[in-house]
Amino acid sequence: MDALNAQKRWEMENDIVSSRDTIYHYNNAEQKKTVEGKPWLKNPHYFNKVKISAVALIKMVMHARSGGDIEVMGLMQGKIFDDTMVVMDAFALPVEGTETRVNAASEGYEYMVDYTDKSKEVGRLENVLGWYHSHPGYGCWLSGIDVSTQMLNQKFQEPWVAVVIDPNRTISAGKVEIGAFRTYPEGYKAPDEGPSEYQTIPLNKIEDFGVHAKQYYQLEISYFKSELDTKLLEMLWHKYWVNTLSSSPLITNREYTARQILDLADKIEHADTSLSQSTRAASFADKKKGDDSAVTKVAKDSSKITVEAAHGLMAQVLKDILFNRPLMS
Repeated sequence: MDALNAQKRWEMENDIVSSRDTIYHYNNAEQKKTVEGKPWLKNPHYFNKVKISAVALIKMVMHARSGGDIEVMGLMQGKIFDDTMVVMDAFALPVEGTETRVNAASEGYEYMVDYTDKSKEVGRLENVLGWYHSHPGYGCWLSGIDVSTQMLNQKFQEPWVAVVIDPNRTISAGKVEIGAFRTYPEGYKAPDEGPSEYQTIPLNKIEDFGVHAKQYYQLEISYFKSELDTKLLEMLWHKYWVNTLSSSPLITNREYTARQILDLADKIEHADTSLSQSTRAASFADKKKGDDSAVTKVAKDSSKITVEAAHGLMAQVLKDILFNRPLMS
């Protein structure tokens, strides 16, 4: 499989669609009018979609992967169109975080101001539209610190969106693991939308995830590309493709896989304890509510680990066939 075919496959797996070049047109007066109108103040759910360019997507994924198990952070440039936030480009910030938090220090803010000023000098008129950061191995959602950061930015820098990327799960699944979020205003009571789609959260993160889950909502994400960024996308792709080709998910993610198995063992132990302590009546009540039982969640998590391991094994077998075995004459 050559780089071009691999790029096409990546675009199909992530549903990247071709768009007209007019999407790159920036109308400063129109954007200023919309921002001054502040329609999001009347409706906390005003923005419900995010469109991300393929160039911005691959830049964010490459940056997230470069951080390894350390959280990294960057900013996105773009514009708004009705209820959609359009991300045209992204750039990394010279900051890094711990396993649980990432914040821009003073040098990060100085870099941000300088970068945006230089962008405008070369004709890149889009304003900063939000921030992205990585959650290596523990899914796409907002922690308590993330929620506080996003709420602060929505107060003073609207329009603003938060994007989270999990580079470990991206490597394991072969598809970008990403989420876009906006927080609700302080004091706003979010409508009860029922149980959300289940996602695997490490046991040591579940409490942080659950406590803040009702303080923000998720936006629908789609991706686009156009003829204008074909060359740049090809250049970025070759770098991404070489890194992907020269690594194995089984080796690159071995620590992540080990942590997943340890986490699964802890969840099985907790599920066993909760089952032994619960009564039949309580179990029946839980089922009536439609919530997933602890055992069901453990089954889903174990299935996910198995699928990711199988994906990594198949990728390695294919690479071995393509590059290590002599061609039959």
